[in-house]
Amino acid sequence: MTRTQRWTLVAAIIGSGVVFLDGTIVNLALRAIGKLPTTFLGVLEGQAYIVSGYLAVLAALLILSGALADFYGRKRVFAIGLTGFGLSSLLCGIAPNLELLVLFRLIQGAAGALLVPGSLSIITATFEGQARAKAFGTWAAATSALSLFGQPIGGLLVDVLSWRAAFIINVPLVAIALWATIRHMQESRDETATGSFDWLGAFVAAVAIGGLAFGATRGQQKNWQDSLAWVALIVGGIALVAFPFLMRRPHPLVPLSLFRIRDFAVINLSTFLIYAALYTTFFYVAVLLQGTLGYTATAASLAGLPSGILLVLLSTRVGAAAGRFGGKPFLVAGPLIMALGMLWWARIPATSEAWKASFENPSTLIPPASVFIDVLPALMTFGLGISLVVAPLTSTLMSSIPTRNAGLGSAINNAVSRVGTPLLGAVLFIIVSATFYSSLGSQVSGLNTDDAAVRTTFPPLNQPTEQVSPDQAEAARNASVDAFHVASIAAIILLIGGAAANQFGLRGAGAGAEARAEQGAPADPSAEPAAGAG
Repeated sequence: MTRTQRWTLVAAIIGSGVVFLDGTIVNLALRAIGKLPTTFLGVLEGQAYIVSGYLAVLAALLILSGALADFYGRKRVFAIGLTGFGLSSLLCGIAPNLELLVLFRLIQGAAGALLVPGSLSIITATFEGQARAKAFGTWAAATSALSLFGQPIGGLLVDVLSWRAAFIINVPLVAIALWATIRHMQESRDETATGSFDWLGAFVAAVAIGGLAFGATRGQQKNWQDSLAWVALIVGGIALVAFPFLMRRPHPLVPLSLFRIRDFAVINLSTFLIYAALYTTFFYVAVLLQGTLGYTATAASLAGLPSGILLVLLSTRVGAAAGRFGGKPFLVAGPLIMALGMLWWARIPATSEAWKASFENPSTLIPPASVFIDVLPALMTFGLGISLVVAPLTSTLMSSIPTRNAGLGSAINNAVSRVGTPLLGAVLFIIVSATFYSSLGSQVSGLNTDDAAVRTTFPPLNQPTEQVSPDQAEAARNASVDAFHVASIAAIILLIGGAAANQFGLRGAGAGAEARAEQGAPADPSAEPAAGAG
């Protein structure tokens, strides 16, 4: 690996890593943020916008950002994203009130959108062949390590210093990445791009993705009782239907020929299914451990640590192996192994003992036997499966399309994962809730589970909010575990679907499309040249 490649990879890792990290670490600071002075926003509403608003803006601008990088230059757009993310992080860290914090947080999401697809397209343009697959493995391992170890470190900074540290911690990291970008990164772009940039297509794409992502996220937060969520979903749906028709114009933002590349279409389908299963697993496992079984937050984080370490240790090796043997075997085996982990979750009993770990009392850090029987086998198996998926999925995706479309291809895949997961999650939330109340009603005679007061007292997968009889508390716990089993089975179905899509749809590692593209030929016999956006 040359010096240029090494520092380019460092910049790409930090650039995407801070976006992933910031999407989680800020959650640890929400309670303290709620104490900020506010004039127009309610505390809970402001906290929701800080999380869902950031993610919605990030998702909405992904395709625009990827197309901009291909059209105007990946180094240039990446450097602008780093600068914007660093400055907006600093502004978030010194925000005097909740309203300004929300505004700066939305700007931060817009800057983050320039970094996520840009990092992958830059790696694609900088590395070739097996070195590229290994670089993607290193990227996956390093970004996972940032999330794994950065979150507890960030939580410690929030507790010891201030919630402002959750944002200001980004500034020195971004400074390093910006230096590496300016000093070592080589510029790359789509040299075949002609015409003007498709700003109308970019606007419609942003409305479609942002509307669907925001509507699905807010709908779940508000238990589908919020009109704004439904409006966002409707507007996003209309824009999504209109988008393919707009792409038939000259110089489109997204050449429809990309979706005629078989491996690219298949890998996006499997991404939709696999990442929906990831969302389901991470969300419902976290709620089950703490809300149903009574784990402390410390215990839940410690239980998940081994699988995270597994991902960090294996990703580079798996990426290198995928470069030698192709990504398809890993993309079939990985989801199936993840499904085995979910199958273990699907048998967890309601009697599983809680782990009340706390650093204040070292004796509680020793886990009970139930952790080794009920939890760790599932988490370790699932973690092993993820380790086989992340790097090969990325390398197969980026090798399936011409290098000139690297930014756009990465952006589309990111958009699929960020929009598909909350939409499928919303459907699953309805199913899980229905299962919970059906099971609860069958165990407690005379309980009207359609009553709003009852539903407030008995939230799915959580402890009752008011004092109830021991029999009712036990029934709620049993019903929560029943509902979790349904979520586990749904994740298994999604993972098997993803493995099947890869097995029967992928032709190989996508190297054929790349080779044809490097020779100057279209990646697909029916492909038209990319024009206005890449």
